[in-house]
Formats: sequence, structure tokens, C-alpha cells
Amino acid sequence: MNRTRRLRSSDNIRALVRETEVNINDLVYPFFVIEGDNIKNPINSMPGIYQYSLDRIGELLDEIVESGVKTVLLFGIPLHKDEVGSEAYNPDGIVQKAIRIIKEKHKDLVVIADVCLCEYTSHGHCGLIKEEAIVNDDTLPLLAKMAVTCAEAGADIIAPSDMMDGRVAVIREALDNNGFKDRIIMSYSAKYSSGYYSPFREAAESAPKFGDRKTYQMDSANKTEAIREVLYDIEEGADIVMVKPALAYLDIIKVVSDEVNVPVAAYNVSGEYSMVKAAAMNGWIDERKIVMENLLAIKRAGAKIIITYHALDAAKWIKE
Repeated sequence: MNRTRRLRSSDNIRALVRETEVNINDLVYPFFVIEGDNIKNPINSMPGIYQYSLDRIGELLDEIVESGVKTVLLFGIPLHKDEVGSEAYNPDGIVQKAIRIIKEKHKDLVVIADVCLCEYTSHGHCGLIKEEAIVNDDTLPLLAKMAVTCAEAGADIIAPSDMMDGRVAVIREALDNNGFKDRIIMSYSAKYSSGYYSPFREAAESAPKFGDRKTYQMDSANKTEAIREVLYDIEEGADIVMVKPALAYLDIIKVVSDEVNVPVAAYNVSGEYSMVKAAAMNGWIDERKIVMENLLAIKRAGAKIIITYHALDAAKWIKE
């Protein structure tokens, strides 16, 4: 008889032979900055998550540092939006200002700047529009400009999330030509068109005003396409590749991590977060157990980096 239960006989034995563990260093905490004063707006569809004005992010940064989480991902919400998303690449834009504040207060925090136009355009799409179609190539210089202004502000990692073809190469060239050869690119390489993004679009005020994003985000049915996307991005200069969402795409995380020799990130997105929070608030599940099991599954599938709104809670639980 094979007695596999021997290796499950106590907490210490199970810890001794455990194959996968989630560590605080794996976690990235995303948050939202908004223009205005003394603002801490709760996001109704994401319990426990807020939009912060620049004068209020200090309290959040202190909480992040105290938790032990070392990396943050920034999303900005400007007052002014226009057809070309001009506030995205304004050197004094909301995200650029936030990066400077973070680096002044906590210079060792790793800052990831999300690079996309959707929060900044009046139409809510991730690129320029012509006759209700997304214009890929004309969008690329604007993404590059945003990347450079974020690097100038102090961002350590540039994370293009727009899903325009060729954007990694254009951003890498722009960073290099402007003296930022040391800045990392973490590309949203396999970003699927997903229903799990709905709460985020409330949080970032970025829902498209017409149509959808299926012409540039990936089809949920496709697996081999993800391999092509990540390999193209690595060829263009991506240092880290990402799969988004995470939980419904664990198979994609697995095949990507098996295929590439760069770190793989996974985004445990807003809808995944909100489902757990809603069920926990109704007393249907044990929030701590479910969160840690979900994060473990993402890590076990092959992700080295986990972007999650659960990061601060998870860090506390890991330390206990």
C-alpha cells in the first residue's frame, strides 16, 4: 500500500514538503489616484478599495509599507478627458504627480505605472479613434510619451496595458532614447477581453462609451494566441509578461510560464476580488481561506508576480 498520508501527518511535516508558497514579495497592490482635495471615495463594487486624492495617498502608502508589500501599481483618473487622452502624457498629470509623491515619501517602494489611454480619453477606449475604429499605429507614439513622462517622474516599471500591436518596441525605444535604459517593461501581454473587469471600470472611470474592446483584447477561447503574444512582446523588449485575468486563466499562466524564460505576472482582477468580498460579506465563505487558496493557485500555475487588491490583507495573513 502507498501511504501518502505520512507526508500530511502534522503542520510541520506538511510545511516541510510543501511545493508552493505565497510570499509577501510576490504581491503587488494596485490603487487609484484621482484629482481633487481630501478625497477618499469608496468604490461600491469593490468593497475596501478607494479612489484617493494626492493629499490622501500618504495614509495609504504608510499602510502599504507597514504591511511589507514592496510594489504598487498606479492608475490615474483625471478631471479633464479628451479624444486623444492628453492628460495621460502630461508631465504634470495625475499619475506623474502621484509617482513623485510616492518616491519622495517612500523611495524604496517599487512603482509600476500603468500605461494606457482608456482612463484619459473621452470615449473610454485604449487608443485613438477614427470612424469608431481603434487606430493602432497612431496610438503608439502617445503611449511612448506617457511611458517617458512616467519614467521621468520616477516610475521603476512601465506596464503597457493597451494591447496595441507593436507598443512594447516603441516604448522600449522611447525609454532608451530618453535616458531610461534601466527601466523595466512589464507588458500586459495576454490580456483577455473579459467580464471580470467590470468593477475596475467603475473604479478607474474607464468604461468605453461605445462598442467594446474585443478588436484589441484577446478572445477568451484562445490559448496558443497567448504564446504568440508573449513571445512577440519579449522579442520587442518586455522584461516581464503578464496574463490577465488570473483565476479563469490558470491554464494560460501555466503554458506561458512553461514557454518563456522571463518572469510571469498575473493580475487577480477586480471581478475576481469582488466575488470573494461579496460572498464573504454574506457569510457564505471564509474570506481568508479563499483568498489565500486563490493566490496559491495563481502562484502554483506559474506566476512569479501576483497583482491583487487582496495584497494588504494577504500580507497580514502571511505574517501571522
